[in-house]
Amino acid sequence: MTKTAFNSEEELVRQLKLREEQAFQHLYENYSKSLFTVICQLVTQQDAAEDVLQQVFIKIWKNIHSYDVTKGRLFTWMLNIARNQAIDFTRSKEFNKVGKTVPLGDDVYIDREGSSTKPRDVGLNKVLETLPEESRKVVELSFFRGYTHQEIASILQLPLGTVKTKIRSTIQELRKRIFIKDN
Repeated sequence: MTKTAFNSEEELVRQLKLREEQAFQHLYENYSKSLFTVICQLVTQQDAAEDVLQQVFIKIWKNIHSYDVTKGRLFTWMLNIARNQAIDFTRSKEFNKVGKTVPLGDDVYIDREGSSTKPRDVGLNKVLETLPEESRKVVELSFFRGYTHQEIASILQLPLGTVKTKIRSTIQELRKRIFIKDN
């Protein structure tokens, strides 16, 4: 099949809305690796993550007519679908059979080409290690595991307001620490 180049995102979206197979193939070839990386941050089992990725592209195909270019970029829209699909999977009965307590492995940060984007490579792990245990835990549960604030409150047996405050203050502290190191 001949590879078709799309001159703009708008043209790609227009072709997708016309159900052009080449447009969908272009979309998959150019965005699947990025979306898979996001999914793997929440779904650590390779086979399950691949299934979620397939569901994401089916959802994109079925719902492309709901994409509104005035509300954001196509990639952002797809990224939200991927993240939500991964979170939905982690809350499913199927995932609960496997267990939620599987630690986030380093291999989820390696794309299919073998390049690595591990948090430690950008210094994030070192910064996270400097935080108090409770602060580190809420960030891990929220951002790396995809738990809601209510779920974190239940897991840590803390009031919901305390969890929200802890997340907000931890993010502010991380920003300070990261920006200080950049100067």
